[in-house]
Amino acid sequence: MLKKVTGALLAATMLTAAPLAATAQEFTLRATANSNENDEDYDGLIVFKNFVESASNGAIEVEIFMGTQLCSNGAECLQGVADGSIDIYISTSGGVSGIFPYVQVFDLPYLMADDRVAEAVLDVDSPLVNLLQDNVMEDSGGAVRLMTVGNTGGWRNFANTQKTVRGPGDLEGMKMRTVVADLPQELVKALGGSPTPIPWPELFTSLQTGVVDGTKNGITDIMGMKFPDAGLKYLTLDGHAYMGALWFMNNEKFMEMPQDLRRVVVDGFYQLQQATFASPKRKSIQAYEEFVAGGGEIYVPTPEEKAAFAEAAAPVYDWFAQNVEGGEEVLATMQEAVAEAEAELEEAYSDELN
Repeated sequence: MLKKVTGALLAATMLTAAPLAATAQEFTLRATANSNENDEDYDGLIVFKNFVESASNGAIEVEIFMGTQLCSNGAECLQGVADGSIDIYISTSGGVSGIFPYVQVFDLPYLMADDRVAEAVLDVDSPLVNLLQDNVMEDSGGAVRLMTVGNTGGWRNFANTQKTVRGPGDLEGMKMRTVVADLPQELVKALGGSPTPIPWPELFTSLQTGVVDGTKNGITDIMGMKFPDAGLKYLTLDGHAYMGALWFMNNEKFMEMPQDLRRVVVDGFYQLQQATFASPKRKSIQAYEEFVAGGGEIYVPTPEEKAAFAEAAAPVYDWFAQNVEGGEEVLATMQEAVAEAEAELEEAYSDELN
């Protein structure tokens, strides 16, 4: 059964959905996520399915495939979207960085301070999201649309089996698991660690056997995969990256719909995005409690320690700008979007606190 918060989201979307005149099913959307039904991706898809089917008055059916039924990795799944065998697919930046390398901008560390900034930066009208949408459309030859960017797991933090990490010096020589993408490896190197690319399904055993000493993940993923049972004990809440979730759709399927149904789909992705923003916040509460109850240690860096992390990681920005095609423009757009979001928040605080 779905949790209460998901039920509330479903009820809310049903109230906001405006049914159209169509009554017979006209389109079927096959959506997949390489995760499970405990994941934020599933919460988002359930909200999307409910909204789209209701608002289209049954003209659109959404079929959800969790796990690897349709495809098993980013490149394979994205190829499925491009050729039309899959209509909707969600990936982290690392999963599709080999095809769209500029999406690694979401792995750039310490750019966004908190959820309010991140959610503003990822707004559908954000210049960053608009630029990424244009780039994806162009680089896929018009086959793939980037529909929205949500969240999948909260914030990435450093976790390990060895010791408390208070600053970059504590990562010196530590074997840290990363995805295959280049930027996370550059980050670990900049902080003095030894990047070790490990496929996600192999990470538990790798921690257990000492192939790696640590990883950089959100708490819901850490607890969902039972990494403490593999010896993961120390967690540092440095919040170095927001776990952006990129939702792609086959462009031909989208464009073959009449405009009123395309609007329903666009609104559905907005509902999906909001659900994925909310889901990790709730799930992380219990996950942190379970981590500590199982003997885990959580360390919150001081502002000075956080600044030391950011200073040590600074070379990664130059690497991104110089080594990723279009990276300089994407980085500048990201920084501008963050600055704008922070300025708007400060103005809002000024109004609300006085």
